[in-house]
Amino acid sequence: MFEKLNRTKVFRDPLYGYIQVDYKIISDLIDSREIQRLRRIRQLSGVSMVFQTAEHTRFTHSLGAYQMANLVLQNVDGIEVLDEYKQIVFLCAALLHDVGHGPYSHAFESVMQLSHEDMTVKIILSPTTQINKILSISPTLATDIASVISHDNRFPLIESLVSSQLDVDRMDYLSRDAYFTGAAYGHIDYYRILRSMKIVNNKLCVRASGVHSIESYLMSRYHMYFQVYYHPVGRSYERILENIYRRVNELVEEGKQIEAPIETFLKVIKNNSDVEAYIDLDDAYVNGFVKQFTKSSDEILRTLSLCFVNRHLYKYIDLADDPDPEELEAIKNRYSEEKLKYYYLEDSVEGVLYSVHRKSSINDIRVILPNGKIKSLEQYSPIVKSLLISSAKKIDRIYYLED
Repeated sequence: MFEKLNRTKVFRDPLYGYIQVDYKIISDLIDSREIQRLRRIRQLSGVSMVFQTAEHTRFTHSLGAYQMANLVLQNVDGIEVLDEYKQIVFLCAALLHDVGHGPYSHAFESVMQLSHEDMTVKIILSPTTQINKILSISPTLATDIASVISHDNRFPLIESLVSSQLDVDRMDYLSRDAYFTGAAYGHIDYYRILRSMKIVNNKLCVRASGVHSIESYLMSRYHMYFQVYYHPVGRSYERILENIYRRVNELVEEGKQIEAPIETFLKVIKNNSDVEAYIDLDDAYVNGFVKQFTKSSDEILRTLSLCFVNRHLYKYIDLADDPDPEELEAIKNRYSEEKLKYYYLEDSVEGVLYSVHRKSSINDIRVILPNGKIKSLEQYSPIVKSLLISSAKKIDRIYYLED
């Protein structure tokens, strides 16, 4: 049904050696402007301020997630329950799952008040995008892929393979981010995990013999979040950018002049359904106007922009260290009321090794025993069971700007 290339297209990759493309539709999607835009958005945003080699992009991760989906189709027992059409839905969803990310990723989401998943769906379904035109070779393909991204439960098996607690997205970004940051604890044995997977009654399971690799994967993910993704310096960089966005919004609402061409940015802020304007945004666009803001007549915007450009980041205090309340109050008193909301911030991050979903089991990991019985991961693994609650971690910090 779907046309194949005369010759397999390959992309060299440090994780997989080669990423292979056999279908024309995948090749066309990779060449689309919306996917190519991801070359201009860094995967780890502010984390590159800590790990200087973390310069890889959303594009490399998207191709990696696609290749991981390829490996699922080649290695997972029982995957033949997906016919060719559903395999294409799976491969396309893996490739497109991050196409809705904005510049500097999650820092932009907090300002837009729209998740990248929602924007991904908009881009897939918008008749103006190249992605939508490519997918139109089949009348239902775009809507079916969008339903996977939206978790509409129309394709529960594919949804669990693309986005769950054990999916192609996570397996690629953990391996890729560990590689580019040099964080040893992020490496996972993804091939062993894939070989341990089995489809039973249209649901994803893992063989009992593979549980040790799953436990290692969960520990790796847990440590990566608190040691890399939630690193206080990376968080500081992103919070500065968030406050630049906030300050621009505030000045616009007050009718004050903005000394940089940000019409496209404002279009998206005012209307998060403006897909065409959104596609024009990338890291380079943001870097350009922030650089111009370093000469802004507004002191707060100028200061924040200089901090962003020159890596003069917020200092931070962990509240777990029981800081002196008078010290915190003294820091707050340095700033005027207007500056306080930009120069003194409370921040909180939290996570858990593994969570059990009571309302929906699509995210839960199931273990198939040698006798065919199925148990939940927390029932089978004493390590996971003991860490369900004890691994819950929350870090509260104060960030402040030091003159």
